[in-house]
Parts: sequence; structure tokens; C-alpha cells
Amino acid sequence: MLDAVQRYYSEKVTEHGPTAKGVDWNSEASQELRFEQLLKVCDFASTFTINDYGCGYGALVGYLEERGCRFRYTGFDISARMLEQARELVGDSEGYRFVEADGDLERADFTVASGIFNVRLDAGDDAWETHLLSTLDRLDALSERGFAFNMLTSYSDPDRMRPDLYYADPRAIFDRCQRSYSRWVALLHDYGLYEFTILVRKEVAS
Repeated sequence: MLDAVQRYYSEKVTEHGPTAKGVDWNSEASQELRFEQLLKVCDFASTFTINDYGCGYGALVGYLEERGCRFRYTGFDISARMLEQARELVGDSEGYRFVEADGDLERADFTVASGIFNVRLDAGDDAWETHLLSTLDRLDALSERGFAFNMLTSYSDPDRMRPDLYYADPRAIFDRCQRSYSRWVALLHDYGLYEFTILVRKEVAS
């Protein structure tokens, strides 16, 4: 199932290069808006470590750098072509690294995942939902202080919904995270895109 998704994204980045369209977003502005929502889970007051699960070409690194954040970053993607672009754009260094296998990721303060649940192609609902839930378990296991992810919303306009994309019920996903991962969960559904973002915090400011 994920082999088809990997090919889909590899073809996108080959066609469009390291751009928002290369990771199947409409624009740089919408990509950055998603980053803004996801990073609300982070604490920028001190240096933090972050896993970018489904990192694409590593655009999140530049976004964090432009905001003066102090961080150590690890990116993972199922597309080898994406990782090639990321290494060319960002490079591997002491503070930034990219890995080819999920198992090479280490536990970090935070983990974020943008767009990884959207493109399901021919996968059925049951298979995709099993994959989704196991991936949420993985995001939780990788995160010391919290994690965040986004999904297309089932509240999208019916005439704009596509059969090759997966639209989740935000209420069900919120409930899953509340019951399984933390009592401190936020659902963001108010930022102008046909999607929502979930923030799972494992600690709250005292």
C-alpha cells in the first residue's frame, strides 16, 4: 500500500522539484500555514529536538531557521527521491539529519507529521485506518513532550472531495488521542484549509 504512495510522491518531487507542489501542496503559503499550526505543540523558549515524520524535501528546517528557533532535527520520509532533495537542500550535519527507515528515528522532544495521511490512492478505508492508527501510535512513541499532525477533514465540501484522498472525522481522531495518548489535546479546525490539526501535549506549562 505504501509503495504506491511512495511512488506518487517521488513522481511529484521529480516533476516539481523541492517546492510546495513537489510535496503536493497548492502553494508555499498553505505549506507554511500548516507548519504554523503544527509547531504550536513546540516550546520555542529553549533548544528542542524534533522529528519530521514525512519530511519531504526538508522545508520545515528553513521555516524553523527563519524564526530563530534553536533545535536539532531529524527528517524521515518513505520516498528516497524526497530524501535526495532534502540532503541537497539542507544537507546532513551535526544538527540536521535525514534517515531512510522509521527504525532509525530516535525519541525526540516533539514529532510533527504534515500531509502523511492524505493520499491513500486505491487503499480501502479499513486498510488505511489501520495504517493511520498504527502511525499515530508510532508518533506517540517517538515523542517525549508532544506531537502534532494534520488530516483532511470529513467536513470538506462534498463536491471538492476526491476518492484517492482520505478524509477523517476530527471528532473521532480527537477522541482517540485523548483516550490513548494524553489528556492535553487540542483540535485546530479554524485556519482556512479543508483540514484539521491535532496537537498532543504530554506536559503543560505550570
